[in-house]
Amino acid sequence: MTEFKQTRLENGLDVIAEVNPNAYAASIGFFVRTGSRDESDEIAGVSHFLEHMVFKGTPHRSAADVNRQLDEMGGVSNAFTTEEATAFYISVLPELQTRAVDLLADILRPSLREDDFNTEKNVILEEIKMYEDQPPFGVDEKCRELFFAGHPLSRSVLGTRETVGKMTAAQMRAYFESRYAPENITVAASGAVDFDKFAEDVRKCCGAWEPRPVGRETFRPVGQEGKKVFVRPSATQEYLFFLSDAPSGRDDERYAAAILASIVGDDVGSRLFWELVDNGKADCASLGFYEFFDAGYFCTSLCCAPECAAENARIAEDVCRRATDEGVTAEELDRAKNKILARLVMAAERSRGRLFAIGSEWTMNRAYSPIGDDLKIVREMTLDRVNGLLRKYPLTPKLTVAVGPLEELG
Repeated sequence: MTEFKQTRLENGLDVIAEVNPNAYAASIGFFVRTGSRDESDEIAGVSHFLEHMVFKGTPHRSAADVNRQLDEMGGVSNAFTTEEATAFYISVLPELQTRAVDLLADILRPSLREDDFNTEKNVILEEIKMYEDQPPFGVDEKCRELFFAGHPLSRSVLGTRETVGKMTAAQMRAYFESRYAPENITVAASGAVDFDKFAEDVRKCCGAWEPRPVGRETFRPVGQEGKKVFVRPSATQEYLFFLSDAPSGRDDERYAAAILASIVGDDVGSRLFWELVDNGKADCASLGFYEFFDAGYFCTSLCCAPECAAENARIAEDVCRRATDEGVTAEELDRAKNKILARLVMAAERSRGRLFAIGSEWTMNRAYSPIGDDLKIVREMTLDRVNGLLRKYPLTPKLTVAVGPLEELG
C-alpha cells in the first residue's frame, strides 16, 4: 500500500515521498522551480547551461568523481530543463538511498569553475546548432516564442547562439544564487523508500543551505494570432504547426484537455490519424496539449511532402474546426479514457514514473495527487466537460507556423 509522506526543513526545502513497500527500486530527484521563463533576455539559456554545469564538479567531488559514483550505483540517472523546472534524478537499489541523496545534494552546490564554464559553453553551442540543423529545425521553440510573445514563456530553453556565446560565468553564478534556494527546491522520492532515513539524509546534506526568497513573474498571456513561414531550402518535407489557447497546469480543465488531445490527435486511432496518416497523405499528424503554471496551448502538427502541404493544412484545420463546432462522441471519449488510463498505470509501475509525477505536481501546485485520484478523474470525465472545454478553448488555429522549402503555404 503506497503512502505519501512529507516534511519541510527549517530553511524551507520541501521533502516528499510516495513510499511503496512492494517496489524493488527507489527513485530520488531534486526538482528546482526554475527554467527559461525565469531568465532575462540577456542570459536566455542559462537554466539549461547550468543543468550541464552541475555535473562538472563540486568543492568535494571532481567531474570524474561525479560520473564514476553515478556509474558505481548502477542505476539510471539524468537531468532535464524545461520552461519552468530543472530536475536531477536517479533510480537505484533501495540500499543505495543514502549515497544517492548525498551525491545529488552535493552536485546541486556546484563549483561553477571558469575553465569548466568555457569548455561546456562549446558543448551547448553545438547542441543549439544540432537542433537548428535537424527537423523540425527548432521551430517548436519558435512557435512558443511567437504565440507567447511578450510573456516569459516565449524564451527558448536552449537560448540562442548569441546569448549563450556572450554569457559569463559570473552571470551564471548570480543566476544560481538567486534561483537554487531551498524554498525553490523540492526533494522527492518514490518506490522502496525509508522516509525517516530519507528525510534525515536530506536534512544532513541540505539543512545548512541558506534560505532566501525566490519569486516568479506570472500572468496569463494572450495567445498571438497570425502566420509565419520559415524557409529551409535544404528540407525535404514541410513542417506545419497550428496553435490555439488551452488550460494551464493549475486548471482542473487540464484533464479534459489531455483527453481531447488524444481524441483529435493521438498517434494512432485519432481523427488526425485517420484523415492524414492512415491514408498516406502525411508522414505524421498529431495534436498535443502543453501546460504551464499560468498558460497552456494546443498544438496541431504535421509533416508531409511540400506539394501536399497546402491541402493537408486545410484538412488539419477542418478537423479542428469540426471538433470545435460539433464536439466529440461518447465512443471517442471512452476510447481516449482507456488510452490515458493505460498510460498512467504503466508509468506508475516504475518508481521513476511516479517520481516525475509527484515531483512535477508538487513543483507546480504544491500538491500531491495519488495515482488513484488521477485514474478516478479520467474515469469520471463526461462528454459535457470535454465538449464544454471546446466552447471555452476552441481548436480553431490562432497561429500558423511553417518551416520547410516552401516560401508560402498557398
